[in-house]
Amino acid sequence: MNARTVHRALAGALAVAAVTGVALTAPAAAAPATPGHDRHAATRSAMESQVKAGIPGVLGRARDGHDTWQGSSGVADLTTGRQRLPQDRFRIGSVSKVFTSVVLLQLEAEGRLGLDDSVDHWLPGVVQGNGHDGRKITVRQLLNHTSGIYNYTADPEFQKLLGPGFPEHRFETHTPAELVKIATAHAPDFRPGKGWNYSNTNYILAGMIVEKVTGRPYATEITRRIIKPLGLRATTLPGTSPKMPDPHGTAYTGMGAGSGSPKPFDATELNPSWGWAAGEIISTTGDLNRFYGALIGGKLLPEAQQRELQTTVSTGKQMPGARYGLGVAEMPLSCGVTVWSHTGGIHGSLTVAASTADGKHTAAFNLNGDWAGNLSALVEAEYCGKAPSGGPAALTPDLSPQKVMTLR
Repeated sequence: MNARTVHRALAGALAVAAVTGVALTAPAAAAPATPGHDRHAATRSAMESQVKAGIPGVLGRARDGHDTWQGSSGVADLTTGRQRLPQDRFRIGSVSKVFTSVVLLQLEAEGRLGLDDSVDHWLPGVVQGNGHDGRKITVRQLLNHTSGIYNYTADPEFQKLLGPGFPEHRFETHTPAELVKIATAHAPDFRPGKGWNYSNTNYILAGMIVEKVTGRPYATEITRRIIKPLGLRATTLPGTSPKMPDPHGTAYTGMGAGSGSPKPFDATELNPSWGWAAGEIISTTGDLNRFYGALIGGKLLPEAQQRELQTTVSTGKQMPGARYGLGVAEMPLSCGVTVWSHTGGIHGSLTVAASTADGKHTAAFNLNGDWAGNLSALVEAEYCGKAPSGGPAALTPDLSPQKVMTLR
């Protein structure tokens, strides 16, 4: 999947970001390294190719059993020339979604809600209008994107706000209720359960349900249930704050650059409330490796909820060969290895996190530019040992800022 496909399909994305196979099948094992062989040579090459294609800098980290590798290519800042550091923080976009999903699954395990509860049961009257009906949509359908609810970031006026209008509107605050109203002003994409379409609105509603069930901010629940138990010390939920905690590099966006090669624009500081429970989290490659190892390795959820997490649905033509679970996607690679993954795209930052089915081989990558790049090439390189062929031309800058802004 190239960058265009990944970000149109996941936010997620996957992403990494913004990811076929049958759910819960064991993936093929990656080829063992031979003595004297640099098993990350292909990964290094793929990272360098991103820079040759125009991305300022790439940061990567992989963990396989007890072995950890980290690397970078390019720079964290075009002015100072500082290299990207392993501890650098960045915005992860839709990789945030599965954090929200895990909280809801834990609440289900505690008997406090059911995945087949209707949205209207928890949020009476919130999803109504123009064919939307929260009485017919379940919590599960929110999490696997089969609800049919319109994606608020696809709204033409909202696209203008996040695109050409980004420099002017970047510090504005948006409320969850406001974002849902934008979505319900449009007709649904399809009847609940009758299709698949990636919609950030689903996860705004998921965050609202977390708050309704617990009586606490969803960010508090993610912090106490996931971040603190796993020791994710560099992972934060900024809320309405535009600031990035140190250390961090510069996030460069092509917003408002028009057609052709974009002139990099510093998008490091922004108010992420427009992404909220669908994509506001800040993290590091190290924390994402730890989180995905625990997530896919079954350390965050009871067995029944782990099965729910990894029970997938078809994504149709939107994501050929891949299937989507509850905030994470199952993606078969060219070498026969299957990974669970998601991408994320937000102004100036593209991220992908991935893990094999046993949670033992994890990887996370971040690009600090949003107008080029191929996240799937990084995953293929790490898990299959395949360096990109054809040089920079193989990484056609086909990811416009407008696609990134969908938080995929």
